Amino acid sequence: MTFRAKSFFNAGFRLGPPAVAVVAMTAAGLLSAAEAAKHLWDFESDPPGTIAKGFTAGSGGWTVATETGTKNHVLLQTAKNVGRVYNVALVDDVRLADVDLSVRVKPFKGEEDQGGGVVWRATDARNYYTVRFNPLEDNFRLYKVVNGERTEFGSADVPGDEGWHTVRATMTGTKITCYLDGKKQLEFEDDTFPKAGKVGLWTKADAQSWFDDFSVSGE
Repeated sequence: MTFRAKSFFNAGFRLGPPAVAVVAMTAAGLLSAAEAAKHLWDFESDPPGTIAKGFTAGSGGWTVATETGTKNHVLLQTAKNVGRVYNVALVDDVRLADVDLSVRVKPFKGEEDQGGGVVWRATDARNYYTVRFNPLEDNFRLYKVVNGERTEFGSADVPGDEGWHTVRATMTGTKITCYLDGKKQLEFEDDTFPKAGKVGLWTKADAQSWFDDFSVSGE
């Protein structure tokens, strides 16, 4: 498993995979299993022009880029698809059932769609849960995607803009709870995907968006 991790104790350290493993083991008496399994990808060690280590583009185009006007590395969705085409990047080696995941997302380009969100319990790039923020439509929506067909579970009206926003979802058993910028917006129960699956990132159609600080924990 390859990822960039920040300190479990919020001390600002940057640890490679071996150090993370040591921290998880030595902190076993202090952290829960979910906390010990926490991963954070900030893309800073990934060179621009290639997809981040540990990620696979299931659909769409995904590459590490530098945020305009900064030195900050982000993961950018680059495809200009149309209609109900879903762009998905999945993490290769993380499979979780009960999960807490979040990402910061910022629209870069897109005329038909903008924004994006997170994916979890994915069996592949055509079967998963997702929640996303769309600043063009001023809404925040939860879906399941089965064999590439999307079903909406819930929608919340939220103001859209071109800034950074944090999309978060948690799922325990069949209960899904979704947040935007720390505020709970949606709740739903579903058992379509009961088993552990992959996690990842999502946009639709021509939504070219920046993603950063992708955080995942669970079991």
